[in-house]
Amino acid sequence: MDAYAGKILHVNLTSGQIRTENLDERTAKLYLGGVGLGVNLLMEHSKPGRDAFDPDNPLIYCTGPLSGILGPAGNGYAVVSKSPLTGGVGEGQVQSFFGSELKRAGYDALVIKGKASALSYLWIDDDEIELRGAQHFKGSSVREVGQKICDEMGDFSVRVSGIGEAGEKLCRFATIISDEDHTVGRTGLGAVMGSKNLKAIAVRGTHDVNVANFESFVQFVKTLYERVKNLEPNKRSPIASKNLLELNSLSALATRNWNNSTFEGVEKINAAYLNDRYVKRAIGCATCEMNCNRVAVVSDVPFKDDVVARLDFDCLLSLGPLCGVDRLDAIVKATSLINDYGMDCVSVGAVIAFAMDLYEHGIITNEQTSGVDLRFGNVDALIDLINKIGKRDGWLGDVLAEGVVRAAEVIGGEAVKFACHVKCLELPGYDLRVLKNAALGFSVAFSGDGHLRNGAELLDIKGKVDHSKIESDIGSILVAESQRYNVLDSLILCKLSPEVYTWKDLVDYYMLATGIQVTEDELRQVGDRVENLARLFNILEGKGTRDYDDLPYKIKNCPVSDEGSEKGAVVVDDELQLGIDNYYVACGWTADGIPTVDRLKQVGLGNLAYISESAIKVARAQGIN
Repeated sequence: MDAYAGKILHVNLTSGQIRTENLDERTAKLYLGGVGLGVNLLMEHSKPGRDAFDPDNPLIYCTGPLSGILGPAGNGYAVVSKSPLTGGVGEGQVQSFFGSELKRAGYDALVIKGKASALSYLWIDDDEIELRGAQHFKGSSVREVGQKICDEMGDFSVRVSGIGEAGEKLCRFATIISDEDHTVGRTGLGAVMGSKNLKAIAVRGTHDVNVANFESFVQFVKTLYERVKNLEPNKRSPIASKNLLELNSLSALATRNWNNSTFEGVEKINAAYLNDRYVKRAIGCATCEMNCNRVAVVSDVPFKDDVVARLDFDCLLSLGPLCGVDRLDAIVKATSLINDYGMDCVSVGAVIAFAMDLYEHGIITNEQTSGVDLRFGNVDALIDLINKIGKRDGWLGDVLAEGVVRAAEVIGGEAVKFACHVKCLELPGYDLRVLKNAALGFSVAFSGDGHLRNGAELLDIKGKVDHSKIESDIGSILVAESQRYNVLDSLILCKLSPEVYTWKDLVDYYMLATGIQVTEDELRQVGDRVENLARLFNILEGKGTRDYDDLPYKIKNCPVSDEGSEKGAVVVDDELQLGIDNYYVACGWTADGIPTVDRLKQVGLGNLAYISESAIKVARAQGIN
């Protein structure tokens, strides 16, 4: 079994117990690695109803079968756990040298349980594993921690994955970061790490990672690199390929917490303006020639300290239009702060937009904001709130660090109507009232984030479907896209380069690396298997039935008010329910969104049929077929 390390490392931070188990070829083929293997391990090592911050909630790192080898966009890692935001599957993946190093240390996965007695970091040096004190890193950014650990070791090849101050303080949308600013961004897994008193994991690996067919693999990789080089320049950058101006022209640019669907300041923050004035260089991830990351630098007043940030499209959406901010210097500064604290820029932008909306509607007062003027577009308020949230400083900072759903519950009254989320995960800045197939895609995504689980917004934006209605056959399309996304996330291949990989490419990539024979249909079934397994986990947690496949109040009840062709657009609940019906049929699920026993057997999960049988009985007792 080439390309795989063949071992899973288990570490209990409470007891200090360390053990390894073998990863067999059957499991590798069933789940590939990455998110697929992670969700499988989560099901195996989690107990239903356990709080996300319980020491026994596992935090699971998984490499992919392509990690540690010289192939484009496959050298990352995934992290999976129960999400402290959603209460369901929490997952994320990132292209990073850390994934390669963990594989070279000899591990396909790392399962962490327990809680250290004091702030600590885990040192992995091949088969030497040690828990070391990290009190001297308290409050530091991951960038600073990485530099200090490398200094301590006298070895700058050591790779570090860890959390910032927000993770230490259990901000529910805290991230895990490696390579300075590459983030496992959504669902709050940095808070799970913080709940374990685990500041970082540092890895040094010295083992070779071999491929099954070296010469053919090298030729295949050369072909992929040529495709990347031949991509149009704007397709190499998500900021350019997902253009703000394009979203604005569709009236699909969520603005001021979905009070508007167009932004009058869009010209000041679009890709061309950004590249001309702030971007200093383009950089790539490990072994990738896409060079899609844009490093932005601000050296003018009021930010004289040469603020540097890796800026992505979601940051622009959430910290710009969603908060009514049209100043790129402030957005770059905000992104830099968010990275230092170790937070998810999408959730940060969403909770601040939520707070601004409440302030303008008089639901929270000057006294509750400690005198901060939270009107939309106030740059000083944006920066101030980021600091407050990252430090959990004051009443408002502490409340917003819980995410929009819990914050709305604390604030009370009408606040719940202003909280824009799916499954308690804050929405990115796409206006789903206009992008209606994306609305369905978000509602059914097992993590709550459709643009990372099925990419339905691209179908609408690129005109592959009619964005003004939920298409009658969208269910089968979403199932196919979910299959593909799940396979990419299990191989840990970048989703920003969909034109590079066909299904045949994915088959060839896997077989040439591992020597394990697989067909296109078998790969698609892996995607189905992961989708159904995640659904079963959510069902066990009480989060996986139809009631949770829903959209926020504003998307369903507040029509677009901007003048233009989309004025009055809203997602009518009857239309959404028909779309969900269509999706469930395509999935092979019941009317309540429960995988049928037959469906589970088809995807190789027949041993878990008891979960469906129990859930179906409950649904029938409630009068749901």
